[in-house]
Amino acid sequence: MKNLNQLSNNPSFVKTTAGKPSELPPRGLLVLFLLVALIGFVDAAYLTVLHFLNSTPPCSILEGCEQVTTSKYAMLGSIPISLIGAVYYLVIFLLSIAALDTGRRFPMRAAIVFTWGGFAVSLFLVALQLFVIKALCLYCMVSAFTTLVLFILGLVLLQYKKKE
Repeated sequence: MKNLNQLSNNPSFVKTTAGKPSELPPRGLLVLFLLVALIGFVDAAYLTVLHFLNSTPPCSILEGCEQVTTSKYAMLGSIPISLIGAVYYLVIFLLSIAALDTGRRFPMRAAIVFTWGGFAVSLFLVALQLFVIKALCLYCMVSAFTTLVLFILGLVLLQYKKKE
């Protein structure tokens, strides 16, 4: 019989709580979700840093970065939208780590619920770029794509059923 040290060294081992098998989906899906959230965080944090440095991001593929990031829609009151995005991705990242660390389903479900709001906001912001500002920001589109991937992965994770 394997002891706990042997099991914990096994990469496929997922922690259990109170002797019950973990209710989490496969670890690979959770890690992918976590990595996508990290990409979104880095993208949004980069835009936030540039905002506070009074700089605009360089755009080589799309040429609307300056128009989008300096428009009146780039702020919510006195808060840059990119900062709100960075906090959004950070919360999802931390909830994913909590789910992986504890083996509990609640933090993962909370992260998935956040992606629903993020997806709705992202759709709105892309529509603003296309129809109101009439310019596209490459970094904003990376964020929109990241949010879409998180939303889809969240739907996949919700469909996971514990195998009996």
